[in-house]
Amino acid sequence: MRVVITGGSGLIGSEVARDLGSAGHEIVILTRNPTKAELPPNTRAVQWDGRTATGWSNLIDGDTAILHLAGESIASGRWSDAKKRRIRESRVDSGKAVLAAIRQASEKPRVLLQGSAVGYYGPCGDEVVTESHPPGSDFLAGVCVDWEGSTAEAESLGVRRALLRTGIVLSPKGGALPKMALPFRLMAGGPIGSGRQWVPWIHIADEVGAIRFLIEREDARGPFNLAAPRPLTNRDFSHALGKALHRPSFAPAPGFALRTVLGEMADMLLYGQRAVPHRLLEMGYAFRYPEALPALRNLLD
Repeated sequence: MRVVITGGSGLIGSEVARDLGSAGHEIVILTRNPTKAELPPNTRAVQWDGRTATGWSNLIDGDTAILHLAGESIASGRWSDAKKRRIRESRVDSGKAVLAAIRQASEKPRVLLQGSAVGYYGPCGDEVVTESHPPGSDFLAGVCVDWEGSTAEAESLGVRRALLRTGIVLSPKGGALPKMALPFRLMAGGPIGSGRQWVPWIHIADEVGAIRFLIEREDARGPFNLAAPRPLTNRDFSHALGKALHRPSFAPAPGFALRTVLGEMADMLLYGQRAVPHRLLEMGYAFRYPEALPALRNLLD
């Protein structure tokens, strides 16, 4: 099978490419800078402008899976109006390009896995959030709704589509974990804000495993929460992180200070979702790391 990945040089895409490439699948990463891409086995990079189907729609046939992960990082820099516009447009424009490529293909792909996030649900307090929960009304929820909607037409074209509503992916190679761990390494770690907000985390091995599971399961369609089955409050997650690093976890980061430094982006840290992977579990996916402490020890050791 050929797997075409947008955003394939990012944290998740590169690990999926490595996993599926080592299993013998042909991997194509779409990137603006093919010469700079670090490629795992059975992987090649193809030039892509992020906005059109030019130069790659011919790669699609009946034995192709498309994994659409491309989008501006939400965790770098304050959310100015220009930054928020780039966050939204990068996702929607690239999604429309994926849809255009599917329209142009003489044979439709076997599956499209559409990137999204648990931010789709907005702040939900202590409510347990499954895939049937309605979308929120904040900025990130609106971005996720538009991102998912950008490829919705693929279903009417006969393409199976699964929506990847991903939580906080934990990996030592990048993303949130190294930034979360740094204060603890400096003996200054602890809960953020009230500490009562929920952390919908997932180990990188399970993120990759769930994506592979959804590619291979012909009956997998619609939204899936990619988060561990046992989310924790920020206070409990901070305690587990401190324990995994053999560091104390009692120095809180006040919410007002985060807002001063990060602006609106602080809401990502101060509010959360008690998201659970109801549909993944229902379909029989077995998590390698359902508990936070063993997951963090595995990643940080």
